[in-house]
Amino acid sequence: MLVVKEITELQAIIDQEKKEGKTIGFVPTMGALHNGHISLVETATQQSNYVIVSIFVNPTQFNDKKDLINYPRTLERDLKLLDKTSCNLVFSPDTDTMYPEEDKRQFNFGQLEKVMEGQFRPGHFNGVAQVVSKFFEIVKPDKAFFGFKDFQQLVIIKALVKQLNLPIEIVPCPIVRENDGLAMSSRNQRLTEEQRHNASHIYKTLCEARNKAHTMSVKELKQWVAETINQNEFLETEYFEISDDEQLNPIKDWNSPLNKVGCIAVQCGEVRLIDNIVFE
Repeated sequence: MLVVKEITELQAIIDQEKKEGKTIGFVPTMGALHNGHISLVETATQQSNYVIVSIFVNPTQFNDKKDLINYPRTLERDLKLLDKTSCNLVFSPDTDTMYPEEDKRQFNFGQLEKVMEGQFRPGHFNGVAQVVSKFFEIVKPDKAFFGFKDFQQLVIIKALVKQLNLPIEIVPCPIVRENDGLAMSSRNQRLTEEQRHNASHIYKTLCEARNKAHTMSVKELKQWVAETINQNEFLETEYFEISDDEQLNPIKDWNSPLNKVGCIAVQCGEVRLIDNIVFE
């Protein structure tokens, strides 16, 4: 497994691999890797010939600078994890490499960026679009792999590819969970043992909500989820929304023919956790 920090070196390697007819699979990460990331690498390995993983903590997507400072950075451990997979190359640039000058581009995703995460983390998705578009320009992958846990981000990345008219297939990958159901996240590392135990209440509540769907109105179910989460003294609901899976418009009633995804953000101490569940 190669580890590359410079763009020119990376592109020379990619050019050679493409000359040999290989398809490029790309997994962008911010490091602090866990089995969820590894599952993306495994899927990329199955669907492409040459797998590149990026590790870069992108400063422009943090609307809270304290969150940026606290984000775990575990490069040495990450490289050891990836070395046990079929990853061919890790691209680990520094901030000056990715942003030799300030990126002032402003993307417009309309409704997609105004709800849920966009409402509570202003500027977040513009930062995501900045860095992902840079990576796509540098790597020029055939396929890029993103986890379903960051569902709104997944929808926005698809919109980004469409806006920029890029010949890249975005491949959604299933959420990987701990044994108690908590969605795997790099942020989980920052939970205390007690917080970690109580955080499993989030997914349990989402599963109960899916079972209760159609027995109460959408509005009543949303209220029930928030109240049930908030009954746990370690948790506080920031939002719970049931939206369609394409335009992220809130679902008003269960008769809607659109696919429905329930998305939630919960504060657990100083750690903000997100998750989602698909309603049948």
